[in-house]
Amino acid sequence: MKKIVILSAVAALIVSCGSGGDKKEPAKSDTKTETPAAPADDLSSNPVYQKGLALISDSKNLCLTCHKIDEKLTGPAYRDVANKYENTEANVAMLTDKVIKGGKGVWGEIAMPPNTTISKEDAESIVKYILLLKK
Repeated sequence: MKKIVILSAVAALIVSCGSGGDKKEPAKSDTKTETPAAPADDLSSNPVYQKGLALISDSKNLCLTCHKIDEKLTGPAYRDVANKYENTEANVAMLTDKVIKGGKGVWGEIAMPPNTTISKEDAESIVKYILLLKK
């Protein structure tokens, strides 16, 4: 029963995030090439950056359904998250837990659903990637 509720919540979130018409999608996919508008120093050769980028881009993780790098979508922009939290072990652990368990209230009333299919290691890699985006 719990799985059905979680799957229903995720499906509802995907539908609500995905609506907006197919006409806008081509423009967004062009903007997706902006993918990592990397900070001044080029992070593209950083293995933490590469792994995190691959994980958020993986369609099974659904990250880009609600988040973008520089723009608020349903959830906050990754760069806004990076600018809010220092890159410390405590913050990495706390944010990793939030990615897995979900939550609401920090960035508004829209809840982030739990990501129960992602491993702790992958969630941590995603968080470390996001924190590298700090301006």
